[in-house]
Formats: sequence, C-alpha cells, structure tokens
Amino acid sequence: MLARFPEFRPISLVDRPAVQDWFWKYQPETSELTFTNLFIWRAHYRVMLSVYSDWLLIVFSRTINGAVGLPPVGPSPREAVTHTFLDWLKDMGQGESRLERCDARLVSELAGAGDLTIEPVRDDFDYVYRTEDLVGLAGRRYHAKRNFINTFRSNNHFTYEDLTQDNAAACQKMVEMWCQQRRCEEDLGLSDENIAVNEALENFANLKLKGGLIRIDGRVEAFAIGELLNNSTGVVHIEKANPEIRGLYAVINQQFAAHAFEQVPFVNREQDLGDLSLRQAKESYQPDHMAEKYRIRLKSA
Repeated sequence: MLARFPEFRPISLVDRPAVQDWFWKYQPETSELTFTNLFIWRAHYRVMLSVYSDWLLIVFSRTINGAVGLPPVGPSPREAVTHTFLDWLKDMGQGESRLERCDARLVSELAGAGDLTIEPVRDDFDYVYRTEDLVGLAGRRYHAKRNFINTFRSNNHFTYEDLTQDNAAACQKMVEMWCQQRRCEEDLGLSDENIAVNEALENFANLKLKGGLIRIDGRVEAFAIGELLNNSTGVVHIEKANPEIRGLYAVINQQFAAHAFEQVPFVNREQDLGDLSLRQAKESYQPDHMAEKYRIRLKSA
C-alpha cells in the first residue's frame, strides 16, 4: 500500500504493479515516468512516493538543492494539486520549492497560473526517434552509421540474443570489467550509474523489462535494456558496449530497436544531461522530435 499524502515512503519493488498502472493510464512521453527508472535510481535520488487523491506524487529527496518533486501523475486538471505539492515542498524547508522534469502536458494545464515560473530545461529533453530510422538507417544522413556497422560486420562474427534473467549475469560481468577499466569507484557519477545498471540486471524479470545482448566469440560485449513507455513508444534505459570494438554501439542500437520495438513507431533514448559528447552522439541519430521537460517554481512573493 502506497503512503497517503502528506506521508511519503521510499519506493519498493512491491510498488511496481500500482505505480506502473498509474503510469500506463497516464501514457507518459518522458522517460522519468517509468517504475524502472525510479526504482533503479532510487539510491541515487532517494525516491519517495505518496498518493494525494487521484494523483501519484514523486519526490527526489537527495538533490543538490534539497528535495524536489516530479510532475503529479494522474488526470487533468492538475493546477490545484501542483500548487499543493509546491506548497508542501516549500513547507519542508529543504531549499527552493520546485518540480523538475515536468512534461509539456502539465505545462499546458498550468497556462493560466500567474504565480508560477515555468522554464524549459534543455539538458533534460528526451530524444525521440522513429523506430524505422534506427533500424533501417536509410539515406545520406545515416551514411556514417551504416559504415560503422559494415566495418563491424566485416571484422567480427557476432550473435544477438534476447536478454533474460538467465543470461543477465554475463552482462553484469561485462559491466564489472567496464567499471574496472574506468575506475568507477573513483567517480561518484559512474559509481551510481553502475548501481542502477546492476539493479536493472538483478531485477530484470521482476521489472518485466525488454533486453538484448551481443556476443562475440561467446562473450557478451554489448547489451541494452528498455521497455514500452506508452502505446506508441519504447524507451531505452541502458545501453552498454565495449568501446574498443569499432561500430559495436551502432550495432546494439540497431539490433535492439529491431528486436524489442518493432511494434511501435517511436523509441525514446532519454536525455543527455548536458554532456556534450553524449549530445553529439544522440543528435547524430537524427531525432524525430524532443520530449521537452520543464522546471516549475512558485514565484517569489
């Protein structure tokens, strides 16, 4: 049973059926609004949940400037619940009262709220691609991607297989080696990401995820994990590949889209968080559109 507002409690695996039902009814376009993302990153953000009337409220209780909320999930209109949530965050006295990673749907519902400051946060925008583009890589704009894949195919004998709980341990071994090479223990960001990846792999079956991996000479060298975000969009939560194998990232990207999301027209590959190299990589795949996200704050009196 989820906590009732104003009480919050940490997210738990047992919450998945209820929370996922909330999200599926809402049909989100932004990648944060999946149980998987909240669960695997719970240690990093200290994710807390509560129910207020018809809405699910989500709090990240460990951020640089104190606790922040995510957009209330539930039916419109949401102006009243948004104000209630912001007032509660203000009363908590943990820094500036604000909601982060709010979608355009909520922003449209708050169009007449003159006491709120609403601003886009480009670093949080999700990249959304046409599935057929990721799979077919057709046309001049994908010439370089096709070259990467052709080079890989000419130099490697590989097999693709679905990721399951049974072969997840082989992926964890790959992640362990990846982290050793990059000294994850000396980088808080990489260390927290490593925890999140292992949470997804250890709970793969219970989270009901989709996944795929690539083996070269029997060894896992790349894998990807995702799920359906809504009726028309898949979302890729995790993608790892051996960077020393030329073209491998392009291959796992293409193969996972083809095998996991062939039934939906779009794939959300999440945000770049302001990392310029990651931004260039995501832009190079020519997104169809961006899922915009906003910061919402109470205006100062």
